[in-house]
Amino acid sequence: MTSPSPLVLHHLNNSRSQRILWLLEELGVDYEIKHYQRDAKTNLAPEGLEAVHPLGRAPIITHGDTPLAESGAIIEYLIDEFGGQFKPTDNRYALNQYRFWMHFAEGSLMPPLVARLVLSKAKEKASPFFMKPVVAKVVDAITNAYYGPNLKTSLDYVNSYLKEHEWFAGEGLSGADFQMSFPLEAMQGRVGKGQYQAIDAWVNKIHSRDAYQRGLEKGGEYAYA
Repeated sequence: MTSPSPLVLHHLNNSRSQRILWLLEELGVDYEIKHYQRDAKTNLAPEGLEAVHPLGRAPIITHGDTPLAESGAIIEYLIDEFGGQFKPTDNRYALNQYRFWMHFAEGSLMPPLVARLVLSKAKEKASPFFMKPVVAKVVDAITNAYYGPNLKTSLDYVNSYLKEHEWFAGEGLSGADFQMSFPLEAMQGRVGKGQYQAIDAWVNKIHSRDAYQRGLEKGGEYAYA
């Protein structure tokens, strides 16, 4: 009789795969971690991840012969396989909130956060030197016209929701919370703490969980700014 294929998380430092580690620790399932390090100069994932999945981006899991990428897909797969308690199927409102936040995290919240990061890097690395003021002016105009207001609208909405709800979907922890953790941590790193008190309190709450801390210890370096 053959033994079941191991569950493997292909984990990249300072990446979205940290939330998958947190979920795996909450689930209490057996799994292996294969660590990958970002390139010190480019900050990109190493080529080794492309051997696991053509996209070459973390997180990726393998469970059997087929690799699975994308945080949302991985979270849904792991919950379906090991943790049905993290999906509120018995309450239509909570289930709809689950669906909404699972998609909102990467569909609405992460794009302006990533854009702000990329644009800030453009300001820092503008060359030659005399071009820096011109690049800075263009970047600020783009940010102020679109990405800044868009991000503020999203964060105001999240903060307002968390003032009224302990978790994102239902009365307890769910896949939506795992999915939302990375963009809200990224927000704190890039926008700063203190502007959105309900978000700050929620992030502090998940950071205090034993499973989160175990995942952090196993994952290694995690600077989400």
